[in-house]
Formats: sequence, C-alpha cells, structure tokens
Amino acid sequence: MANDLRHRILAGQGKREADLVVRNVRLLDLVTGAVEPSDIAIVGDTIVGTYGDYEGAEVIDGAGRFAVPGFIDTHLHIESSLVSPLEFDRCVLPHGVTTIFCDPHEIANVLGVEGLRYFAECAEASVMDIRINLSSCVPATPFETAAAHLPVEDLLPFLDHPKVHGLAEMMNYPGVLDLDPEVVAKLEAFAGRHVDGHAPLVRGAALNGYLAAGIRTDHEATSAPEALEKLRKGMAILIREGSASKDLDALAEILTADTSAFVALCTDDRSPLDIGEEGHLDAMIRRLIAKGCPVHHVYRAASHSAARIFGLADRGLIAPGWRADIVLLDNLEQCRVSDVVAGGRLVTPDRFAARTSVAPVGLGSMKATRVEAPAFRQPMGRSGREVPVIGVKAGLLLTARRTAVLAERDGELLPSTQEDVLKLAVVERHGRNGNVGLGFVNGFGLKRGAIASSVAHDSHNITVVGTNAEDMAAAVNGVIERSGGFVVADGGRVTAGLALPMAGLMSLEPFETVAHDLENLVRAARALGCTLPEPFLQLAFLALPVIPHLKLTDRGLFDVDRFAFVDEN
Repeated sequence: MANDLRHRILAGQGKREADLVVRNVRLLDLVTGAVEPSDIAIVGDTIVGTYGDYEGAEVIDGAGRFAVPGFIDTHLHIESSLVSPLEFDRCVLPHGVTTIFCDPHEIANVLGVEGLRYFAECAEASVMDIRINLSSCVPATPFETAAAHLPVEDLLPFLDHPKVHGLAEMMNYPGVLDLDPEVVAKLEAFAGRHVDGHAPLVRGAALNGYLAAGIRTDHEATSAPEALEKLRKGMAILIREGSASKDLDALAEILTADTSAFVALCTDDRSPLDIGEEGHLDAMIRRLIAKGCPVHHVYRAASHSAARIFGLADRGLIAPGWRADIVLLDNLEQCRVSDVVAGGRLVTPDRFAARTSVAPVGLGSMKATRVEAPAFRQPMGRSGREVPVIGVKAGLLLTARRTAVLAERDGELLPSTQEDVLKLAVVERHGRNGNVGLGFVNGFGLKRGAIASSVAHDSHNITVVGTNAEDMAAAVNGVIERSGGFVVADGGRVTAGLALPMAGLMSLEPFETVAHDLENLVRAARALGCTLPEPFLQLAFLALPVIPHLKLTDRGLFDVDRFAFVDEN
C-alpha cells in the first residue's frame, strides 16, 4: 500500500511513469462546464494526473474524444433485466455505467437469503462495481402470497460484506408512518447507513414523518411539484426512466444548475431489448440534454451527484486521487460512448471472460401445477355487472381506478375487447395455496389470445391477461413448463416464449439471445392487438400492491390508497 501511495504521488507529479495514460482527450469539467485538452494519468485504480502531459506503461489514444466520469445508476433491480448479474455486467458496462446500486429484491422475494448470497457472490466477480442495498420489504406486503420472508435478523450478517452498502427502498411507507415493529427494527439496524426511499405520491406531513426516519432518496416521484417538495425537504430525487416506468419527461425541468447536486439518475427496470435499441443511462443523458438541461449538470447528476448522495467519496470526478472510472465519448451532447475505463483498466471482452463464474440458483422455484380454463372464469359478484377495472397507461406504474359494465353468460362476467376491458389473473406459484386472484384490466388492447409472466413484482406469482379463459390457461401453463418466463398464447397454444428458469426471473442465456427472444414476444403480442410498447414489464407491475392506485394479487383486487382489499359488496 505504501509503495502504491508513493507511486501515485510521484506519477502525479510526472516524476515517475504512470501505469496507464489516456492521452489527448477533451476533459469535461463538472464544476465549471469547461472542456479542455488533457491527458489522464492512472496508477492502479486511481487517477493521479490531469491537465498535463504524462507518460505511461500503457497508453490509450483518446484521439480528441470527450472524457467524463463513469456513470452511476442509483437504483435498479438486475433481475428485471431478465439476465444474470454477470450478463448484466457485460451488457451495461460498455454503455459507460461503471457503478450501480442494486436491490436484489426480486430474487430475495423468491429465494430469501439464498438470493442475497448469490448476488453478493456475483458482485465480487463482476467488472462493474455492483453495490448492494439489502432488500427491506420481503415480502412487500401481507396482501399477497410470497415465497420468502427476510426479517432484520437475516439482513444483519450481510452488513460487513464489502459490496453491501445500505438498506434498499423502503416501500412499506404505511409501515414507517404507523411504526410497524419490523419496519422500525430495520430502520434502527441501518441507522447511520444509507436508506433508500420509495414514496409514490407521499406529500405533506406524511412525507415529513417518512423523512424523519432517516430515509434520503426517492425514485417514485412522477411530477415536478412532487419532486420539488421532496427536494426542499432534503430528499434527493432519482430521475427514473426504465422500460415500464418512464418519468424523465415529467421531471426533466427539475434538473437545473441549482438542483443538480441533489438529483441523480436511475433506470429501475430496463430490458436487454431497450438497452440494445436505446442504451442505458447514456440514453437518459442524451434525452435530458436534448430537453435543454445544462450539459455539465446532466453529467454531474449521472456521476458526481450520485456518488455524493450515496456516500461514495472516491468517485464521480476525473481528478487526481479519484477512482479511475472514465467514459470516452465521440459526441458530448449525444453521449455516444466509444470506450470505458473501469477501475483503472480498459473494458474489453477479455476482462469479462476472465471473471469467476457463479453457479445459477433457484432453478426449482416454480411450484405451480397446471391450470385449466375454468380457473379464469369470473363469476358475477353481488354488485352485478358493474365491476372495478385496473387502468393501465404506457410508461406509468401508477394505475387508474375505473369501472365497466360487462355482459354476462351463465353467471360469468365476460370481457369486452371493444371496450378494451380484459380478464386479469394472478396465479400463486410458490406451492403455498394455489390461489387465483381474478380481476379486469384496461389498456392492453388485446383483441384475442393472452400473455403471461412469472415476473410479477414483488412476490412474483404468475400474472396473465387475456381475452378468454382457454388462452389464459395455455399461457400460464407455458410459463410453468418453462420453470418461469414470458409467454404469448393464441388459439389454445403458445406462439412465443422466453424461459426464465433462475428463480422464475432470469434467463441462463446471453443477453443478446434474451433481447432476440423479447423481440419475438413483443411481435407476437402485437399480433394479438396489444398496444403497449412493453407489455410484459407493464404486466409485471399489476400485482404490486404498494404503488397506487388499484392492483391485483393472488388474494384479490387491492386498493393501494386504503391499503385494503376492494369491497365489492
């Protein structure tokens, strides 16, 4: 360590050769916004020199490209990329994302402690710096059937792990405000460490109480007024733009020279298909710049501000003494990434190939048995033909509360493709009780067939939407046969599928294969009339009873605002 320190000090002065020099770049200064020519000298994983000429044992020709700090994704669930953490590493790091804060909440809900151990092992093997915030709400609520339970006693053994950072999104905001004993125990155990927030539409005095618990961030703001109130009350805002949840357009106006120190970026959930077509954080950066946000403040939010908000004091700037995470861009405004240096070394295919392999887990997690069509036939309730309907809007996790008057036949309520009111069901898949929750949904646009998914936040039962019970049964059975996954069914048979056998959440295949299969699935769903750009990820959130307003679990239709099941009497 002492020799390394001496090497850094001498190389920074140009008195000794650096390990690596990135020569002839145009360096973006995140403090002033100036762009100036420079070399970047690196020893080990640390930058030792800028704004000068340096010699190194290895030289990368910057060729006049722009140099900015590595991007930091402040909140995501790797599982929702549908690939393993090491495939996610290979998929996303070339887009300039050198650090992520992930919550292994999805796999933890299925596998519990085993899922946390798997992620910790992958984080130690990855090229990207994967930091883990331990899942705070497993299960998310008592209103659905989950496979796992993580009390505070199960989290404590991970606190000293080098990749564990803090406590992940505290979704149970009613539990915080009502002093739920288990929630309070977790907040007390993580006092002094980072605690991530999750507070959709929480405002006023309720927000004060939530923040008084020591919670510091929120990625659930969906409007500028909501985000500004949270900023004024000391809460950092993580602007989110994923595949299903798209808040960038609504929140871009809050990213200014005044606020950029308190704003960061996150994707939350982004599929390999979208990453391949649009990018990752690089896509968010170019869109924010195109919307008029100040260029260096956008890059500041993507790096330095993110690091400060989450307490990483060693990264987020290209400056001597800082971690050598560097992104080389062909175009600054378009954020066109051409090379990435992570931890002082150029990212190449050889670095990924040299990683330690980690064995998959959860290959036997699918416990559901085959279903038949009668399981999806909805009897007419006491309220007659008028029923509550979940309203879905593309790019928004918030759902609307709607009603519809449906036709009936032999005591069964019928969907209406003309009104786009389709059958919705959640099938318990953990082998606990075989529940099937039934409801109706608007917004998918299907004219025939069904689509189903075992990715269904947060308990990850099987969610299916369809125009008829027979195709719904075929789709659900197709998911079961694949040990988890996405399926499209039409005419009583599966027309497209993607197997996700690892905990029913992740593929064992390379991300390129998963992206190709997703293209086929979306194409098959559109052939049924589906109008949603991301139907499977949108479907995945319909069973999440912590995001307003109306959701469906395996136990029935749930009113998130009242935090109670819908009373149809």
